[in-house]
Formats: sequence, C-alpha cells, structure tokens
Amino acid sequence: MITRSADRDATLLWFASRGGLLVATLLGVALHDYVGTWRKWDAGLFITIAEHGYDGDPGRPPDAGLPAFFPGLPLAMRVVHLVVPDWTACGLIVSLVAGLVAVVALARLTEFEGGSGWAAVAGLLLFPMAVFLVAGYSEALFLAFAIPAWLAARQGRWPLAAALAAGASCVRITGLFLAVALIVEFLTSRQPIRRAPWLLVPFLPLVAYSFFHYSRSGDWLAWKHAQEAGWGRQMVWPWQAWSTTWQSAMGTGDFAIAFRMELAGAVVAVAALVWLLIMRRWSELVYTGLQAGALMTSAYYLSIPRSLLLWFPLWVAFGRLVARYPWVMVVYALVAGPLMLLDVVRFLSGAWAG
Repeated sequence: MITRSADRDATLLWFASRGGLLVATLLGVALHDYVGTWRKWDAGLFITIAEHGYDGDPGRPPDAGLPAFFPGLPLAMRVVHLVVPDWTACGLIVSLVAGLVAVVALARLTEFEGGSGWAAVAGLLLFPMAVFLVAGYSEALFLAFAIPAWLAARQGRWPLAAALAAGASCVRITGLFLAVALIVEFLTSRQPIRRAPWLLVPFLPLVAYSFFHYSRSGDWLAWKHAQEAGWGRQMVWPWQAWSTTWQSAMGTGDFAIAFRMELAGAVVAVAALVWLLIMRRWSELVYTGLQAGALMTSAYYLSIPRSLLLWFPLWVAFGRLVARYPWVMVVYALVAGPLMLLDVVRFLSGAWAG
C-alpha cells in the first residue's frame, strides 16, 4: 500500500542530499565557476547535441560517437535553454527535476511492493555512482519515465505505462529493455488481450530514432555503430570481456581504478540477477538481465556500476530488505556513503567515475 508519507519522505531525501552535495562540492571552487565544473565526459557530449545537433560542433571534427546518445535529454535541455542561457546549467536543472520525479515514483513503487519507500530512495542516493543523478547525464531523466511506467504497469494502467515507457525509450537504449520487460509483465499478470496493442508504443521512439539516422546516413543502426566507433564496444564472448577488464584492472593509474570498479559492479549485477531468478521475478529479471547481457558481452566492461542506478528492481528489493532488517541501512550507509562522496570528487576532478 502506498502511504501519503512516501512522497514527502522521497522529496525531503532528494533535496537534503542535493543540498549536502552542493555544500560538499562548493568547497574550494569559486561560485561563478561551480556550474562549469560539472561539464565532464558525457555531459559535454549531451551539450554538443543539444546545441548543435548530431552533426556536432561546426568548428570541430565530426564525432562518430554522438548517435549513441538518444535525443530525450538534449531535447529537454533545449526546452530549459529557452529560459536558462548556460547549457551546463540546463543539464543540471533537468537532472534535478527529473531526479525528484524518479525518487518519488521509486518510493511509491517500493511501498506498493510492500517495502520501505524512504529506504529504497536512500539506497539509490547513497549508491557510489549517484553523482550521475546530479550531473547532466540521462540517468535521472530515464528513471523519471521508467519507474512511473513500471508502477503503472503493476497497477494495471497499461495506456499510461506504455506512454511513460515510450518517454524512457526516447532517453536511452535501455528503454528497449524496459519495453521487452513490460511484455513479460503483461503476460505473467494475465492481462486482457485487448490491451496488448499498447505494448507496441514503447518501441516507436526507437524506430523513429533509427529512421532519423537512416535519413541522415543510410544507417538504421547508427546508435549501435556509434558505440563501436566511439568506444570500441564490439560484441565478444562474456569471458573475453571479463578477461580484458581484469587485465586492465591489474595495471596502475586512474583507469585501472575505474576497471576495478567495473569488476565490482559486475559482481553486484550477477548477484542481483541470481536473486531475481530465485524469487522468480521474471519481468524484472528480463529488464536487468538484458542490460547485463549487453554490458558484459562488450569488448570490455564500461559503465556497469553506473547502469545499476537504472536497476530500480534492485532498489525496490533494498527497500523491502530494510523494512525487515533496519540495521542493513546503517551498514549500507557507512560503506556506500563515503564511496559516493569519493566518486563525486573523482568526477568533478575529471577522473572517470563510472
């Protein structure tokens, strides 16, 4: 059952955590330079797309990796840019608003599933990769569509679920995995067949985006080929991906640390998949399993820890666990909290953080 306090608790946790990070990250940074410190890594690429489109900055060589980023976040940034002149600030504002929507929906979903809503939200916000819910990245916006879509599906409101899932598909390729998982949820919950056509709606943005790039370059899979061209993410056997990442993690320097984080993220991901399998949470297993399969058959592990932010079934499960064993939250906060702050520092210093 969803209580009235779920929204309040999630909102308080969201703004309290944002305020805490603001104070922590302002230290040693001039106020007028603060916003610019968040323009790191992919945040800059989203700005390029929002400002110039997929042809990139006219003053620079073309970036073959840009089509890997779906248009949802750049379009949202363009809307905010109508009133906010700074592009980096636009990304931060989108993430701030979208993150609030996401955590409120997560609290509601967790309580609907019999767990502690505030604990699920706290687990997400304390996760070591939570910096990407602050920066101008697409994680917060994706969750703002995906979690309400899942809640609507669990409540049997399929037109709303389909529309929200279509929004998620505009933001990340992960929306494709959500769309497939909704089909499994539909079948396992034995919904009336007359509602089945709604399941096609979340696939439409992917078709439209593929056609957009086909009209530009003649390539229906431009978003996939951009991953290969920009990051060398060809498909390999899972053991090859693990081996390559392991060897890279055994080196020295900043990227060796990043690859160790990838290996740790992979272990957590596999553990979560095993739990979902044991609990027979089939639709959630499909959603997370497809993501894990895509990431763990890449030439090397990249962004696996960050992708766990999108595994809302994991955070719902955490909320249910804390509802039974409150001490779990204390242990988790003592371990994850410092790691989260460390990752924020890494990100703002320009190091690869997820």
